[in-house]
Amino acid sequence: MDDATRTRIEAAAFRRLRDHLLNERPDVQNIDMMNLTGMCRNCLSRWSQEAAAAEGIDWSKEEAREWFYGEPFAEWRSKHQREATPDQKAAFDASHPREGAS
Repeated sequence: MDDATRTRIEAAAFRRLRDHLLNERPDVQNIDMMNLTGMCRNCLSRWSQEAAAAEGIDWSKEEAREWFYGEPFAEWRSKHQREATPDQKAAFDASHPREGAS
C-alpha cells in the first residue's frame, strides 16, 4: 500500500470515528470515555490541533474544537453533555492522578 492510499484510509477511519462519537453516540459522556480509555472527543480535537501545528497551521483550541464538533463546542456541550456525577469524578481522579498530589 502506498503512503497516499494509507493516509486516505486513515483519514476515512478517523472521520467515521468522529461521526460515530458525535452523531451515533452523543450520549456517551467525555468523562466516561476518559475513565475507560484515557481519551475523549476533546483529546481528538486537541490531537488534530497538534497535527495542524506540525503542518504550520495555527489553530486555537476553540477553532479545533469547532472543526471537530461541527459547531461551537459550547453548543454541542449544552445539547449532549451532563454534569459529571460524584462517581464519575471519583473514577476520573483515581485513573488520572495529578503529579505531585498526595
